[in-house]
Amino acid sequence: MDFDDTPAEAEYRRQVRKFLNAHHDELVHGDGEYLNEPGVENIDDLRRTQALLYDAGYVGVTWPIAYGGRGGTAMQQAIVTQELALAAIPALANFVGLGMCGPTVLAHGTEDQKARYIRRLLRADDMWCQLFSEPGSGSDLAALRTTAVRQEDGTWRVDGQKVWNTRAQYSSYGILLARTDHTVAKHRGLTMFVVDMRAPGVTVRPLEQMNGDHEFTEVYLDGVVIPDIERLGAVNDGWRVALTTLMNERLAVGGGGNEVGVRLEALIQHARERLPGLPGDTQVLARQALGRVVVESLATRYTGYRRLTAIARGDLPGPEASAGKLSAVRTARAGADLGVRLLGPEAVYGRTSTGEWLWPTAQASVPGTAIAGGTDEVLRNILGERILGLPPEPRTDTQPVSAGREGRS
Repeated sequence: MDFDDTPAEAEYRRQVRKFLNAHHDELVHGDGEYLNEPGVENIDDLRRTQALLYDAGYVGVTWPIAYGGRGGTAMQQAIVTQELALAAIPALANFVGLGMCGPTVLAHGTEDQKARYIRRLLRADDMWCQLFSEPGSGSDLAALRTTAVRQEDGTWRVDGQKVWNTRAQYSSYGILLARTDHTVAKHRGLTMFVVDMRAPGVTVRPLEQMNGDHEFTEVYLDGVVIPDIERLGAVNDGWRVALTTLMNERLAVGGGGNEVGVRLEALIQHARERLPGLPGDTQVLARQALGRVVVESLATRYTGYRRLTAIARGDLPGPEASAGKLSAVRTARAGADLGVRLLGPEAVYGRTSTGEWLWPTAQASVPGTAIAGGTDEVLRNILGERILGLPPEPRTDTQPVSAGREGRS
């Protein structure tokens, strides 16, 4: 694999870097170490940053030109991602829309839906969220009980509860998976919709996480009316549509070679500062732990580049993205744990030269990332069955899901 830019790629990189330097004061910057900060308290500034980047041609790089994308290559997108990281630009405001919702609309939406939604999604004019998990169906997504019942006028009435919905409090739209048939096996009775988050009957409540953030929410749907033109895919074919979302989500969360949590370079600098003050035997163990994190981070990064190359050739994200997500989260957890251990007793106060929040916050945040897009256990099952060809686990969940809805709690 050639890691050097071609002349065309080098020129493209120069253009991206020139734009970021010229517009430095107009863009939101973090300290470049924790990948998801600044937090949602700066959501309006983050949206303006995404709009500015989109107008310059650096959001939706590989998306179809007809719907507002740039029709570029996966390598150009990788260059943009790398340069944004070097410039300490945090995760884009509408990263759920870009990573999960948009690709699903592109793959399964009508021409009308693509024309109405995609360009505004790319520019963060409309924020998007994903309404999948429920209090009783997280890893077992197909067991969900939120119902969509077709009315005489052709619309759908939706009732139920969703949880762990990222940035739903700022979203204009969401993709919603609901049960439309209780008489068939659970995977076969689901349908996907686009839901207007401002519609009557939609209630959004932010959830406070153990790291103090409010990225996640719970969403209640009480008699929400969705027109049939907002259906994504065929009736009762929602599981196939949802797989598109899930595969793209796993690609987005580390599956494309991107890092999760604290940047590798920040951990290396942290180790440079802290290692000399450790006892000899402890220092040896810490160096070994750092070496493992570095090797696994680089392996995840470069393996992800191979997946991006395959996607650039027209392939859809497959189960391989599950391996990338597993690896990225495992490495992020090991890096955050090492960062805290290097602090020693100071970890109680969380004070480091890079800020008093970085390592304890990272350690508290990674468990949530391990759940997002499928738990580690679910991903291992996918890899075992679909990649290694191992016998599937015994299943007792192929029967229809009884009618019902999650009540308020």
